[in-house]
Amino acid sequence: MVARRFLVQHKETSFDVEYDTEDGFEVLKFQLFSLTSIPPDEQKICVSEDDRILSEDSDLTAISDKLRLISIDEDSKEEEKGQSSRNDNSFAKSDEELARLLQGFSRAIPFTPNSQQFLNNPEDQGQFEKKIRPYVSQVLMYEDPNHQAATRKTVPINELEEKALVSLAKEGNFRPSKNDQDHAFLLQLLFWFKQSFSWVHTPPCEGCGGATLSQGMGVALPSELLYGGARVELYRCNFCSRITRFPRYNDPLKLVETRRGRCGEWANCFTLYCRAFGYEARLFYGLEFGFLLDVKELNLAPTFSQQLQKKVQGLSKEVLSDVNFHWHRWMHLDPCEGIYDKPLLYEKGWNKKLNYVIAIAKDGVYDVTKRYTRKWHEVLSRRNITTENTLSAVVSNITKECRKGFTSQLLSTLEDRDRIELEALERDLRSVDDGSISLPGRLSGDKEWRIARSEFGSGDSTLSSSSCPVRVCKDEHVTRIYDTFFPILFQSVENSLSRSEVVEIIEILKDILMHLKNLPFRTRKASSNSFAKKQNLMPKMLPSFGDLFEALSLKGDFDSDGRIHISLAGDPVKTSLSLPVVLDALDELIRDLKRCNDFNKDSLTLPLLKLNRISSGTVLASGEELPFGIATAAFDGSHLSKWEEPNGARGSWITYKVMGQVMHELVAYEFMTANDCPERDPMEWVVEGSADGGSTWHVLDKQNSQMFDERFQRKTYQVKSTGIKCNLFRFLAVRDAQENSRLQLGSIDLY
Repeated sequence: MVARRFLVQHKETSFDVEYDTEDGFEVLKFQLFSLTSIPPDEQKICVSEDDRILSEDSDLTAISDKLRLISIDEDSKEEEKGQSSRNDNSFAKSDEELARLLQGFSRAIPFTPNSQQFLNNPEDQGQFEKKIRPYVSQVLMYEDPNHQAATRKTVPINELEEKALVSLAKEGNFRPSKNDQDHAFLLQLLFWFKQSFSWVHTPPCEGCGGATLSQGMGVALPSELLYGGARVELYRCNFCSRITRFPRYNDPLKLVETRRGRCGEWANCFTLYCRAFGYEARLFYGLEFGFLLDVKELNLAPTFSQQLQKKVQGLSKEVLSDVNFHWHRWMHLDPCEGIYDKPLLYEKGWNKKLNYVIAIAKDGVYDVTKRYTRKWHEVLSRRNITTENTLSAVVSNITKECRKGFTSQLLSTLEDRDRIELEALERDLRSVDDGSISLPGRLSGDKEWRIARSEFGSGDSTLSSSSCPVRVCKDEHVTRIYDTFFPILFQSVENSLSRSEVVEIIEILKDILMHLKNLPFRTRKASSNSFAKKQNLMPKMLPSFGDLFEALSLKGDFDSDGRIHISLAGDPVKTSLSLPVVLDALDELIRDLKRCNDFNKDSLTLPLLKLNRISSGTVLASGEELPFGIATAAFDGSHLSKWEEPNGARGSWITYKVMGQVMHELVAYEFMTANDCPERDPMEWVVEGSADGGSTWHVLDKQNSQMFDERFQRKTYQVKSTGIKCNLFRFLAVRDAQENSRLQLGSIDLY
């Protein structure tokens, strides 16, 4: 395969043609046909330097890059037509070969809509414009400020802002830029929308809630037409026979109210949410594939060329959304699937056959198909609604209409943006696909429905990677929280508190912190008199709480009545990051205390106390699920996360490297099971350590036939003293792969 770029001269016009020699000479002729409208069998292609005529036998890898295209003269064409009338088998043969290429070859030749029309009856060129025109006004529905305000009121903004900032803090970013915050917030908006909007396959009965069966379409009521519900599906209940109506509303604000639908409703509504939070939406119309929408953040700078910009694309009917958080790069978002930054999801994961993906915005219309394919030649073979030239003309004309009345400065800005996007689309088309990323088939919708739409793909249910990057653990707060339990328990022993008294105190503390966690994160403040009945103990115990409060960026004070007052003492994001960890740790501490037969100084060790936990290392794994099952999730101290290896049951590994040149002798480690699927728990593993960066490994521990009885169950494994100090540890896990191919762990802690 040799990639060539030819400069082809035809009459007074020059064409810049990119060509892959592996495709064959016929493909080059069809490419020129799409540019000049000269049918392939009427072309004569010559080398400009010596007028040598090219043919199928020519070596296209060695010729000059300057070519001339000549249309065969009329006399020659008449002679060819005469020969064709005497024997039309050659023309029929070319038709048969073309059909075979389209239907049988794994790599179809990239003939264009022009060539389709040359070989078949031409489509009405106005058909394409008729399909696009209605959506030019559709995008203006998102601009109503009252609709935007009403939409914002349905969103738990404080909660999403907190989650966004915590997600950045987990990466060590406690001072994020405005761009970082907006990026993180939009992803949280996507995840929240995924959970709050309901997919409708068949609606439940409005009377008894039972299952229903489709009865076809009904006539829309005036109340349904008011919100664009011209299409109404009817369903009969299998139990009470009541008819339930499912109007397919097109008004995005009505969808904010109903919060249900299929592809089109999901993306239509999600676009309004994006607009409500300052993202400029543009609707994407994918012919024979679906709708898309595209959003670019508005609230940055008035020009595109000087600052980072954000653009969000959404696939409406096929449930796609895209976001570009960095200038020059678009990032894909899919509200139905909850997947982002994977524009090849539909072609590679769903096995969809794309043809047109057209973006409609209040400032113009754009053909962005190239962003969603790496099979442009095959896509071209399906673009048969109109010619490429007509498509370009339609897009250009509508864009000019949309921009009437714009200032010259704004027009210049938009033209710069258009140019940069076109360059990005060409780069996307030539970029190399990441083979380590496994893209799932469609997950939203009934399985039979997905199969019928040829969107089931390979059946993979998750987005995963078999080539993980080295990730840094930002888990110092976990180690610090574990360490703060020592003064509390030590002081309890010193004060001769019984085990039940200690459990009672810790349960009260946990309840107060839980209440604090549920408050707005920027103004957390709470008071409680729960400790009043322990007023005689609090003066002695209060100093032992100091380290814990400090680790949580909190401060606590007791008044004379035994009432405790807790408030923020530092960065509220650090408190938000730490509260889930301490609440999970307190749950485990309470459970371990209840199991402790003799609560005394000798009991202040693992598993009751988790001192000297190793932190701040780097992690590398054999695989991970994106975005929530990444390798560092095993070290973040939270029950809400887990490391998941999609192919881990057949053998997997995860390594932890200590930062710097510090060496540790591993004395113990703990595994905790994840939230679900016991069949994914590890059963057998080997723990190894290395002091030379992984060149040599020493076996530190080996376990066989391990069974976990509960979810979130933690087991402690002591490492027999080896005297070996290491800065790199490796876990090799294997389990029975007959029930499930995956391996998952809730947490790994090293001591």
